[in-house]
Amino acid sequence: MTRARHDVLASLDLPELYRELTGDGLAVRLFELARDEDLGPEGLDVTSSVTLDAGSSCEALLRAREGGIVSGLACLPELTGVFASDAGRVTSEPRCNDGETITPGQTLALLRGPTRAVVRLERTMLNLISRMSGVATRTGEFASRIPDRSAARLYDTRKTTPGWRGLEKYAVRCGGGASHRIGLYDAVLLKDNHLASLPVSELRARLEDGARRARSAHELRFFEVEVDSLAQLDAVLGVEPGLVDVVMLDNFTLEDLKRGVALRDELAPGVALEASGGVTLETIGAIARTGVERISVGSLTHHAVSLDLGLDIEPVAS
Repeated sequence: MTRARHDVLASLDLPELYRELTGDGLAVRLFELARDEDLGPEGLDVTSSVTLDAGSSCEALLRAREGGIVSGLACLPELTGVFASDAGRVTSEPRCNDGETITPGQTLALLRGPTRAVVRLERTMLNLISRMSGVATRTGEFASRIPDRSAARLYDTRKTTPGWRGLEKYAVRCGGGASHRIGLYDAVLLKDNHLASLPVSELRARLEDGARRARSAHELRFFEVEVDSLAQLDAVLGVEPGLVDVVMLDNFTLEDLKRGVALRDELAPGVALEASGGVTLETIGAIARTGVERISVGSLTHHAVSLDLGLDIEPVAS
């Protein structure tokens, strides 16, 4: 198995990836939950009902208040559909594309519709796109620290906000990263808790048996094993070729990462190596230069700060 086969999602462009990651309907369910927690069981915006004329219409500009990388504009058609009501439906017209670098004051999208409908939608839309853009921007900061000549690529993890996984993984891609496994269902990743009681001497046989059974029973994106020592790595690299796609080197020092790459090149050149554990903006460049193909960073999602965006509404004469 070549190293490229376990990176299927990376071959999709952003619109295709968004459809792939949200095709299960979970994003729409999240949008519905956000709507219901804001508008309550009766779908009420009490403030707008007593301050805004039911017949008024408006145009609204979604604008950046700080620079970064935008993500989340792909959500607008589904989000406006979820918020449609008797007040009417809001239409949206993106003025840039997800994944673009944006500057303060830049217009990201134009919205049109009944003023009450736009105001009902405003906060949820801002929360959503601000959060996704924050993830994309943080990912871009990490990706920019990987040297151009390096073979390494940046990956996310499952350390995502519950209910937001598909959206946050899409945002990582917008920032220049790639998708690791989506959940427990689409790939195998044997970690320390799976292997804690297994002696190194038994590791190879157990992995070969487990990989064969997993591949015969499921359509896997990849089969990966986490190791925390060069001795474990040596055992995993001895597994029959084609059964293990990736080995994660957890919390290895830079010198041990280099030794691991040399060992892989000697014993199993078709296996990709992934560095993980405590990766920071200050260390990712040196890690990439060790020769690993993958670097996974949980803080792309769980340490991201929302980008500051705003909505400027202008009435439209009736």
